[in-house]
Amino acid sequence: MSGTDEEAVTAAEDALYVLTAVLLTPAQFPSVLGDDYPEACAALGLAPLAEGYGLVLGQDGEGARWTIATDDVSLVAVAIASWDCGMEYDLSPAEHTVVAALPGWPLALAVAAPGVPAPHDPDAELVDRAPLAPPDTSGWGPAQRRMGADEVALQWALWREQIDDSAFAATGAASAQAEAGTEAAADADAATTADAGQESGGARDGVRRVLAEARAYVDTPPPLGRVRSSFAPGDARTLRADGPGWSLVARTDDIAFVLLDDMPGEVVPVGRGPELPGLLQALDRMAVRPS
Repeated sequence: MSGTDEEAVTAAEDALYVLTAVLLTPAQFPSVLGDDYPEACAALGLAPLAEGYGLVLGQDGEGARWTIATDDVSLVAVAIASWDCGMEYDLSPAEHTVVAALPGWPLALAVAAPGVPAPHDPDAELVDRAPLAPPDTSGWGPAQRRMGADEVALQWALWREQIDDSAFAATGAASAQAEAGTEAAADADAATTADAGQESGGARDGVRRVLAEARAYVDTPPPLGRVRSSFAPGDARTLRADGPGWSLVARTDDIAFVLLDDMPGEVVPVGRGPELPGLLQALDRMAVRPS
């Protein structure tokens, strides 16, 4: 570390009141920061280490916001798991595991440490970089789209129960077209997009593009973290894929939902045509998974 970095670490670690922590790994990172793991790391000015980081967000004694990046990922994972179970856990990364002390917070927090001034950026003389700040989510864009996909994945049952499978068009035609080759099958899958009213044509075009780009990932692996697989009930997996301008959330045994930058606020369901099941299985095989 440079002299300034060491001063920042000392200032941040001097009575840091920990508010929360998150993982920044290829399989699990705040997707609001980027479409993939390297992009999320770049948003914080960190190198994309293979093992990833734990991010500890807190305030110092003056109330300044700090983000501590540690390479002790296991420690942070244990702390998060303990908190999720309602247990206390004193998260204090050892000094030799601290990779960086970054001013500011990369995520919006609605909590603050008691007994210290309100959260604010550290004094400019203590830092040599602009403080971190959460991405702008005031309007629809990549950050909002990824947050929307996070919500669909988290509330899958709620979203799924709103979809009547009979709303998917041309399922029979899709099966017939499967024999015509991959391109026709992809078009058929796009045709199984549930009716989105006046936007159905644009939705189908968008889905067609997403399916094509997702298929390309199978042949040419994308940046790490673009495709992630996590637990789902039964033998299924929850699959998450992102790309330029789009996010896809799916269950390997069910349908998919697509969100697009150019369709603000829309969540487009995609039925299981001839191509989708095989595509989801192929993506799941190449996806990174939590250890």
